[in-house]
Amino acid sequence: MLRKSAVAGRFYPADKKTLESDLARYLGELRADVRAPGIVVPHAGYMYSGHVAGAVYSRLRVPAKAIVLCPNHTGLGASLSIMSEGSWEIPLRRVPIDGALAKSLLRHCHLLTEDATAHQFEHSLEVQLPFLVHLCPDVQLVPIAVGVGGYASLERLGKGIEASIAELGEEVLVVASSDMNHFEPDEITRVKDRKAIDRILALDPKGLYDTVKAEAISMCGYGPTVAMMHGIQPLGSRKAELVKYATSGDVSGNRKEVVGYAGVLVH
Repeated sequence: MLRKSAVAGRFYPADKKTLESDLARYLGELRADVRAPGIVVPHAGYMYSGHVAGAVYSRLRVPAKAIVLCPNHTGLGASLSIMSEGSWEIPLRRVPIDGALAKSLLRHCHLLTEDATAHQFEHSLEVQLPFLVHLCPDVQLVPIAVGVGGYASLERLGKGIEASIAELGEEVLVVASSDMNHFEPDEITRVKDRKAIDRILALDPKGLYDTVKAEAISMCGYGPTVAMMHGIQPLGSRKAELVKYATSGDVSGNRKEVVGYAGVLVH
């Protein structure tokens, strides 16, 4: 199955040359000094969050395989939706799905459902692909849309990711696509986001889950982030680094209603 681009020309340029130019600008000077098993990166339109995502991706040595976890903004499809065959079309090329890794995930996490509907119009995964392809032209992906909010299900997904990566025996990047707090004043958003970021930097998935719920932080990708942290165990031997933080107000100048963006590397 070919999943055609849903947001090229809206969230990022549809023209290949323009897209490549924008990616180079957001990435800046490539360091590629980190082999990170997991990252948290934003997914707004590139004009707002591309500089935050680029700051993370510029540090990465992107491997040939990536599991990309995103929230389900549309509400379509199954609660945990995976695609195990086909490819995703973006202006740079068609990105193939790693069928073997996807089928391993289906075996190791019974909560996953083969379902393309959840991915059809979802932007939050698609906007990661140009960065990944730009840095690793041969990258293959496994797309997973996370529409569940219960901690046990997110933990189970993470354990399935961990088991599949161990079974594969190869380097895999786990991408958690997430924006932070939404549509509150800048000063409130920065305080709320700091509480969530502190739990990510502590590599504390349950703490992140509890903080998001207790503090009413509208972090759309907390589910992917919780699952990512569980998926790259053992957490005790890892370190998380906040590479860059910003809000939409830094670009628009509107500080009354902003969205927060955090870029995190897990070494």
